[in-house]
Amino acid sequence: MPMTEEQRRQFSPGPRTTMFRIPEFKWSPMHQRLLTDLLFALETDVHVWRSHSTKSVMDFVNSNENIIFVHNTIHLISQMVDNIIIACGGILPLLSAATSPSTELENIEATQGMSSETAVTFLSRLMAMVDVLVFASSLNFSEIEAEKNMSSGGLMRQCLRLVCCVAVRNCLECRLRQRDRNCKSAGSKSQDGLHAAGTASKDPDRLLQDVDINRLRAVVFRDVDDSKQAQFLALAVVYFISVLMVSKYRDILEPQREMGRSASLSGRSIRHEINSPTSTEHPSSTLSQCDKQTAVTADDSSPRAGLPHTDSGIGEEGHTGGSLNGSETGREVDRERASGMGAQADLLCALSDVGRSHESLLDSPRNPDGRQAPPSSISGISHTNKGINVKEILKSLVAAPSDGSDSGQESGPTPYQPDPTLKSYPALPMQFHSFDRSVMVPAKKPPPGSLSVNTVGTPTAGGAASTPNIFAAAVTPKSMINTTGADSVVAAAAAFVNGATSKNLPAVQTVAPMPEDSLENMSAYCEVAQCALRSSQTPPELKSFSSLAGFQTTPRDAGQCFSITTKLERALEKVAPLLREIFVDFAPFLSRTLLGSHGQELLIEGLVCMKSSTSVVELVMLLCSQEWQNSIQKNAGLAFIELINEGRLLCHAMKDHIVRVANEAEFILNRQRAEDVHKHAEFESSCAQYAADRREEEKMCDHLIGAAKHRDHVTANQLKQKILNILTNKHGAWGTMSRSQLHDFWRLDYWEDDLRRRRRFVRNAFGSTHADVMLKSLDDYGSVDEHDGSVKSKKSFRSQSAVAQNPEADLMLEGDDDAVSLLQEKEMDNLAGPVVLSTPAQLVAPALMARGTLSVTTTEIYFEVDEDDPAFKKADAKVLAYSEGLHGKWMFSEIRAVFSRRYLLHNTGLEVFMANRTSVMFNFPDQATVKRVVYSLPRVGVGTSYGLPQARRISLATPRQLFKSSNMTQRWQRREISNFEYLMFLNTIAGRTYNDLNQYPIFPWVLTNYDCEELDLTLPGNFRDLSKPIGALNPKRAAFYADRYETWDEEGAPPDHYATLYSTAHSTLTWMLRIEPFTTFFLNTNQGKFDHAERTFSGVGRSWRNCQRDTADVTELIPEFYYLPEMFVNGNEYKLGVRDDGLPVSDVELPVWAKKAEDFVRINRMALESEFVSCQLHQWIDLIFGYKQRGPEAVRALNVFNFLSYEGAVNLDNLDAAQREVIEAQIQACGQIPSQLLIEPHPPRSSAMHLCFLPQSPLMFKDQMQQDVIMVLKFPSNSPVTHVAANTLPHLSIPAAVTVTCSRLFAVNRWHNTVGLRGAPGYSLEQAHHLPIEMDPLIANNSGTNKRQITDLVDQSIQINTHCFVVTADNRYILACGFWDKSFRVYSTETGKLTQIVFGHWDVVTCLARSESYIGGDCYIVSGSRDATLLLWYWSGRHHIIGDNPNNSEYPAPRAVLTGHDHEVACVSVCAELGLVISGAREGPCLVHTITGDLLRALEGPKLCRQPRLISVSSEGHCVIYYERGRFCNFSINGKLLAQMELNDSTRAVLLSSDGQNLVTGGDNGVVEVWQACDFKQLYIYPGCDAGIRAMDLSHDQRTLITGMASGSIVAFNIDFNRWHYEHQNRY
Repeated sequence: MPMTEEQRRQFSPGPRTTMFRIPEFKWSPMHQRLLTDLLFALETDVHVWRSHSTKSVMDFVNSNENIIFVHNTIHLISQMVDNIIIACGGILPLLSAATSPSTELENIEATQGMSSETAVTFLSRLMAMVDVLVFASSLNFSEIEAEKNMSSGGLMRQCLRLVCCVAVRNCLECRLRQRDRNCKSAGSKSQDGLHAAGTASKDPDRLLQDVDINRLRAVVFRDVDDSKQAQFLALAVVYFISVLMVSKYRDILEPQREMGRSASLSGRSIRHEINSPTSTEHPSSTLSQCDKQTAVTADDSSPRAGLPHTDSGIGEEGHTGGSLNGSETGREVDRERASGMGAQADLLCALSDVGRSHESLLDSPRNPDGRQAPPSSISGISHTNKGINVKEILKSLVAAPSDGSDSGQESGPTPYQPDPTLKSYPALPMQFHSFDRSVMVPAKKPPPGSLSVNTVGTPTAGGAASTPNIFAAAVTPKSMINTTGADSVVAAAAAFVNGATSKNLPAVQTVAPMPEDSLENMSAYCEVAQCALRSSQTPPELKSFSSLAGFQTTPRDAGQCFSITTKLERALEKVAPLLREIFVDFAPFLSRTLLGSHGQELLIEGLVCMKSSTSVVELVMLLCSQEWQNSIQKNAGLAFIELINEGRLLCHAMKDHIVRVANEAEFILNRQRAEDVHKHAEFESSCAQYAADRREEEKMCDHLIGAAKHRDHVTANQLKQKILNILTNKHGAWGTMSRSQLHDFWRLDYWEDDLRRRRRFVRNAFGSTHADVMLKSLDDYGSVDEHDGSVKSKKSFRSQSAVAQNPEADLMLEGDDDAVSLLQEKEMDNLAGPVVLSTPAQLVAPALMARGTLSVTTTEIYFEVDEDDPAFKKADAKVLAYSEGLHGKWMFSEIRAVFSRRYLLHNTGLEVFMANRTSVMFNFPDQATVKRVVYSLPRVGVGTSYGLPQARRISLATPRQLFKSSNMTQRWQRREISNFEYLMFLNTIAGRTYNDLNQYPIFPWVLTNYDCEELDLTLPGNFRDLSKPIGALNPKRAAFYADRYETWDEEGAPPDHYATLYSTAHSTLTWMLRIEPFTTFFLNTNQGKFDHAERTFSGVGRSWRNCQRDTADVTELIPEFYYLPEMFVNGNEYKLGVRDDGLPVSDVELPVWAKKAEDFVRINRMALESEFVSCQLHQWIDLIFGYKQRGPEAVRALNVFNFLSYEGAVNLDNLDAAQREVIEAQIQACGQIPSQLLIEPHPPRSSAMHLCFLPQSPLMFKDQMQQDVIMVLKFPSNSPVTHVAANTLPHLSIPAAVTVTCSRLFAVNRWHNTVGLRGAPGYSLEQAHHLPIEMDPLIANNSGTNKRQITDLVDQSIQINTHCFVVTADNRYILACGFWDKSFRVYSTETGKLTQIVFGHWDVVTCLARSESYIGGDCYIVSGSRDATLLLWYWSGRHHIIGDNPNNSEYPAPRAVLTGHDHEVACVSVCAELGLVISGAREGPCLVHTITGDLLRALEGPKLCRQPRLISVSSEGHCVIYYERGRFCNFSINGKLLAQMELNDSTRAVLLSSDGQNLVTGGDNGVVEVWQACDFKQLYIYPGCDAGIRAMDLSHDQRTLITGMASGSIVAFNIDFNRWHYEHQNRY
């Protein structure tokens, strides 16, 4: 139902007011307390001044030291004076009460919360301060006024107001006390109030007290030099004294009337108290019946909008406390109020009553309280101070009044003239001009007995003249009352001023004889209405003062007359001199100001009168005359009311200022309080956070301690197992032949070589034949293919997972703009505490995801698995046995690379590669945590292999950014790296890792022919088309997949060609089924069963055919197909079932052209590196890693897979736990597409022919135009050269071929890299004649042999051979062994001096070996001894010593002790890339140790191969051993004998090429022979030399062979292994 208009008006909120309004000022107890304390502090200081023994108070006040204190105190007083005056009742209400016959205190100001007693106390204290600081000082206040932004002269005007208020209060107290003596029946309350209010020191008969007179004199004459200000003050004082003087005269003249009134005072006092404005809402209800005629109408007494209304007047229209503003003209009918006695009683009650406060609009009566007399310091101001000046002025004025007036007009200030510009206003309704706005108040009929004002604009009917009222309400104190003429009757006078407070000024009372009317109807003889400018016509009821019958015409008895004169003399004897003094001193100004009704100067006659007589009566007669009364009322009254109004304005402004400042202070305090609360809350929060951090830190410490215990337990078990292996091994101390017959189980180690190949097998303590494992039956697979089932099951989550249905949406991946993340790297601050970072994490291992906590300290990484995790408890114990890092600790010094990784298609993983060639992978809650972890780890980037800076931003870079920033593509194009190495690089940066079987590295099928007897790698038909995905090679199957995509009918999922990916965890485990730990992983994910024999990987050819025919098989290969022959051998003899054709499944059936697994891997790798594959490989990269991976190009290439395989397909964070589990299972089943590395075609590889003349790669093809022997260099010494070290890298400071002879004379022969540069950039004919080796000048000149001779004695039983010396990679140091003190020693090649002696063996050191060096020159040194042990040492390329610590170079500790030999160690070789040490003793097999000291196996050769003499190991995994009597054996690093041969020559040196494919031998017959390492097929025989070969080495580019001859010379052979490459032989 809609609201009616009436309801709308009823519920209307009314006119809108401002949003913020300054509230009314209230004197709260806190204000009063603060002011009290402040005044007490100031008074204490003044009291200290008073109590000084030598200085007076004036000395302190006028001292420069106290000027700031005095200024500030005076400013404080000026701010408070007007407020305290108003709080005491206001000057006008007090003056009205003091001059009224009834002594009524009616129209009192609002106190606003401060009691009268408190206000009077403050008033007295301020007065005392003014006496001391103002009247007793000689300071110039103009500076203070200018500094404090006050009006000029404002301070003295404030002092005058203060003095007037104190004086009039003293007068009022004296009158009340005198009245109390005359009326004892006034009650004890009034009596107590009087005694409390007054003091005995006040003389009630005097008009003003002496101290008040002195203060008035001080106010007027203090700054008399400021004539204008002094004139204004004098005028106001004249009016003030005149009003009080005439009132006093009236009181003396008419004591009977006062006696009559006092009779009813007692009865009315209590009732009038109830009628006080503290309850003015309905004041009439509290009046007695006898007071109804004086009831106050309270129509306007209710609060208006909450604003204070402090306007008050005397005798307004029926309002006890109201104010009358506006234009008022008319006749004033002065009547005696019937309630007049009540006002007196109210005053008496208020004097003794505790202060009340009220918030009415009407003015509140104040409770004035007497105070003790001011300090006597004011008495120091004497009237005689101005005596001389007064007499002189008086004399001059009396002598020549006209001259004096003229001169006074010329020299004195301009008199205060009325402003004639203001107009008269006609009659208006009575208005209240409140401080804020005007409120129209209807005129009301005055109740009987009250004063009435006729608001008419013409004279009354009785012919009486109007008596215009004075309003002193003005915006500025200079506002004047307008008069229509000086001589004419003022018809109307008004001042409408908004925003100012108008008050009523008491008139100078007209004293008239008592009429014969009754007391109740008697007219008042003094006007208590607003200040009226008396016209020249006196109303008929008022008699002229000049015809004052009661004083002269009809005198009473002589006694009474004498009494009146005596009383006048006594009352005015102190005031009259001050008034005369003012008249005389300010005669020029007053004569122009106090003019008669016809403009005549009144003061001259008065001065003559005062000159002729000093009688007080004459002065009273003068002032009570009609002309003087009208003039004082008209002129001096204006000055006084202006003074009062200025105080009111300052009071209101100060109140507003105080409220405003208080609001600001409250705001500041509230803000500070809020800040304090906030700080306190922050403090509490920080304390709570600190406590939580401490608890977390303690928890972390407990966690770390627990983790350390777990690690110690694991380490102890490993050490125990290692010791057992050493002792119980066939070659150990407790080894027996019977134990060696037991079955040894092996597993693939996690060690990776430089190409990230895992080839090393180690003993498996958990190995078994899994004889109890069953096979799956066909029924276990169901009627539908496993992969197709996964496709159907995804319907259950299609609605929430199909977020990337358009493959084109995934074209732009994060990191398209390289600048986004390749920003300036920010270093982390050094964080204190044991743990820099701790975060929940998941250890990602093959077939395991273990939740736990990752903690990073300043030097280590810790991971502690959460063993209480339900998923961890469900994990297979066998899988956990193969998982490393569950209680892991990794040192920062061991970290070599950090890669960002994906896990379940989210970029929240991190893979850390260690110096021990293993890696560990973690998954974190979010990418921010990944970033924090990376910035907590060392700055290693992604390692040093890919040409990228070692910076944290590189570790956080996207795969696409890594691809663009790396130099590997260019190196591959230039054929500096192989196809295998480049594919491993792409897999690594694309997120493929060994730690996540679902993201295992991907390699292509490259061969298609698995059935022929001999595989011809020169036929293109034997190679796969790498431009097509594996599913599109068969045209029929390609058509099937294309049709599947076109006829896609499953809603909610985008179409695809294939249900599963080319690489999944299941396919990886299928390939690797036969080797541990993958066998255990397979069983764990396959319900603990082997696959059915028909589904098991049983033959390479069968698998190829399946992925060409089976619509559910599009599997690509894994890297192991190209380097790990053990994966094809069922070495652990698993029972894998029997196929349908009756053949058992054991070893993988190899192609016919591969006689053994090693052959298949070798040929497959040759095919991968062939020219056919090199020319097409970039197209396969486009399919797997490039622009054909997704989008339209993928659709055209038939290369679209299940959408869940793509990054960004689904956001797992938005799914609930059940949905997430389903999605993760599907991602695991479908596989994960590698990160897209490029969105444009991959560049092809450069042709081999284009690079045929560049010598950088061993696979380059060159023509056979160079001679076999490059040069022969004969040393002066004929001692056989037993050791050659060709460290010829160009970046070395001294590329050289270092030689050492049997006599231990070494030579550093400078290497010039000029061989084979014909056709290369920078080649010249002059360079062609340079020889590659320049003889050491110290040897050639035979001048510095002492710097090249190792003079230390060796053991005589040692035969010096090539194994006795090692040269560091920088050619700066030579290590030699064979010394009698069982040490080996380090010598500087520059000086020949001994730099270090290393002890460690128990017998003479017989052989040394050095591993390959890396950046910085660090490498491993292995020493073999007659004590049948070997020690593994670490050579520091930085400090050039054995050991890590340069401070302990005298006693370095070996890294490992290798045992197992029974005889003197004769030869040793170490390969850091493989982490293996292979050594041979005088008798017995060669042993293979890891660089951590574990004995892996013995290389058991044929029956006659029992005395090894030479060992050469390549990083490709070939180990060639030469035995006594010309027998050679080639072993794999896993102990399998690959080939053997026997030579007639006594071989002294063997060497494998860097790729391990070729073997170079040399012996006593002086012939260098080249062999094919895999089958010892002889490839080439160099021309024979005239002496036997004792040592040989290859240059870094594998192009020059340097041999040391028995004749003391070296021969450089030109060698090119490329010419024996099958492609080179077939083409050229």
